[in-house]
Amino acid sequence: MTHPGVWRALARPHRWLASSWPWRGPVYLLSGLLLNLAALPGLVFGVLLGVGTAPIGLGLVILTGVVLVGVPAGMLERRRLRLMRVGPIPSPHTRPPAPGLMSWLRTRLREAATWRELAHALLNAIPLLVFDLMFIGNLLTAVIVLLFAPLITRDGGPLPFYDVTLTGTAQAWLATAAGVVLTVASAYVLTLYAAARAVLARALLAPRERETAEAVERLIGSRARLAHSFDAERRRIERDLHDGAQQQLTGLASTIGLARLQSAALPGAEDLTERLDRAADQVTDALGALRETVRGIHPRLLTDRGLPAAVHAVADRSRLPVTVDAELPGRPEPAVEAAAYFAVCELLGNATEHARATRALVRVRFENERLVVVVGDDGHGGARVVEPGPDAERGTGLIGITDRLAVHDGEVTVSSPHGGPTEITLEIPCRLTSR
Repeated sequence: MTHPGVWRALARPHRWLASSWPWRGPVYLLSGLLLNLAALPGLVFGVLLGVGTAPIGLGLVILTGVVLVGVPAGMLERRRLRLMRVGPIPSPHTRPPAPGLMSWLRTRLREAATWRELAHALLNAIPLLVFDLMFIGNLLTAVIVLLFAPLITRDGGPLPFYDVTLTGTAQAWLATAAGVVLTVASAYVLTLYAAARAVLARALLAPRERETAEAVERLIGSRARLAHSFDAERRRIERDLHDGAQQQLTGLASTIGLARLQSAALPGAEDLTERLDRAADQVTDALGALRETVRGIHPRLLTDRGLPAAVHAVADRSRLPVTVDAELPGRPEPAVEAAAYFAVCELLGNATEHARATRALVRVRFENERLVVVVGDDGHGGARVVEPGPDAERGTGLIGITDRLAVHDGEVTVSSPHGGPTEITLEIPCRLTSR
């Protein structure tokens, strides 16, 4: 619908006169009139040329182009509707499934939105254009003649005006006064007509609820596929590091250990033994750092034994005493497991670093076809979901968790009064398997 301000202004003429609506409506109509006048010859020529060249096969290409004229015309009209404070109106079109002109053409020609845009373009270019020329043309002619009546009749001659003939200076000035009134009334009528035209344009050019719902479904599906792909890539990287670099470092540590044993038996090799000891310590540190990196990318324990075992391992590594109650009758899909695991890691990290907690708990259950994870602590509370910004302290990590779970239609519920305790519940719809 149009912006409610236009209807409120039209309902209160005294306020309407002091607003921007007296020029918005006429400018919207006049700009549309000029655009339609410019488009009509090209549209008629395209149709005639397409029909005329149909026998040689070229007409189908030209008529296809005529059909698709509605697409840029609809895009331009959605922008013009901002003059009437309608919008922003999103495009009703979907993205083609593949790059290239043919994919774009097939997608557009199959969409109902394309044909609605064509109907809007034809409606504006033929019947409404004729009505606009008659209605707006007569209105503007009347206003101009009345306003400038003294100039037109300055030689004293009569001035025919519809069924009335103006004679004399007095009648000319009375016509000017009537022209001022008609100017204000015309702006009001044109604004009312422009609002009706904007309602029509929005009805034809805005996406339908079904199209919006389909777009949302495609977006959700795309996000889910992206999340699954990202999780699979993380597991591949973890596997490559575990089976590649980590095994090589382990082999290198063993080789250095053997060299240390051999050097210890050599006389005068104390310096070499010391260097080998330092090398062994560096390899051990590098191996530990690599294991932490692998665990941060995607822990092998999560892949091999599932979410409960991985949560127990996180709790064992935490600096806080963490009570874990994790039982699942099966395993969620890998992407859901990973989302829940990294959310638990983030929340336990928050409890340790920010909440000044002395203990924490993690509970994992499967209830009502949903994976339910509860993470609580006895810290000072005050956790909340906030947008990142210079004034944000606690809660920006919860935005990341919320976004990560939203990919799987998951929800985050935060209970964290000031003074504590904090309890954050994660719920993700999923199905369990016996893998």
